[in-house]
Amino acid sequence: MGSYILKRLVSAVPVLLGITVIVFLIMAMIPGDPATAILGSYATPDNVEKLNRDLGLDKPMVQRYFIWLGNMLTGDFGRSFSLNRPVLDEILDRFNATLVLAGTSFVLCSVLGILAGVVSAARQYGWADKAITFTVLIGISVPSFFLGMMMILLFAVKLRWLPVSGMYAIYGGGDLPDLLAHLVMPALALAAVATGVIARLSRSAMLEVLRQDFIRTARAKGVPERRVLYGHALRAAMVSIIPVLGIQAGFVLSGAVYIEIVFQWPGVGRMLVDAILKRDILLVQGGVVFVAACYVLFNIMVDVAQSLLDPRIKT
Repeated sequence: MGSYILKRLVSAVPVLLGITVIVFLIMAMIPGDPATAILGSYATPDNVEKLNRDLGLDKPMVQRYFIWLGNMLTGDFGRSFSLNRPVLDEILDRFNATLVLAGTSFVLCSVLGILAGVVSAARQYGWADKAITFTVLIGISVPSFFLGMMMILLFAVKLRWLPVSGMYAIYGGGDLPDLLAHLVMPALALAAVATGVIARLSRSAMLEVLRQDFIRTARAKGVPERRVLYGHALRAAMVSIIPVLGIQAGFVLSGAVYIEIVFQWPGVGRMLVDAILKRDILLVQGGVVFVAACYVLFNIMVDVAQSLLDPRIKT
């Protein structure tokens, strides 16, 4: 297992290097002079030249990339000019909020999606299967940001059950109940599509396992149906379900960007949008690379979990 984990970590290095190249090139190819856009009305020739020198924009592109990459490898992501603080410190502060939102959404979509898939497969073609399938199709079809806005209109504006936006109340609050009240709508909106995908694929995996001989043998021996479903069939089906969870984890993490904008959630996604609008190059590059690294690391964890369930994967 140790060698397998090491092999997966080594294979992730080229992926991360490729991500750094793509992010750097995209930011470098944005039309216009970044220094001029940053300075705005203060963009005199002397100020532009000084800022280009301070940001290293007066150097060749290849040299700028390797300087930036070398600094990142030592833990120095640069300094955000718009916030006047280290990029890594800002990312870590914002990532806590994103982790709360994305983590809660991922737990919701995993539990609800797998449970819905198991029930749907166990009641194939029954009313429960049809109801779940109908609900899942609606969840997959409705964009998360649109669902979020409709939830704000209903639960915050009309019914006044939940707060409209933010992570905590502006005045007072700040405790766990306040956080949960603000978390309900964005977490559900972000989890909706992923829940539908997981439910559909969990149903397919469960149906395939339920047709296997060992399931028929367990039923013939008089094993209770609940134990057959959750103790035997689901365990075997998880080998196929776990990779789907890994893919949906990336979807939830990337989808947090626009959900954070809709609900004004103070996470990395909202930070990246603000940084792009302000042309804060180092903050954008550092934020994207950090999120990509988290996604790659999570996929490695998913592969390890899958190999524990099915040792043949390591070979």
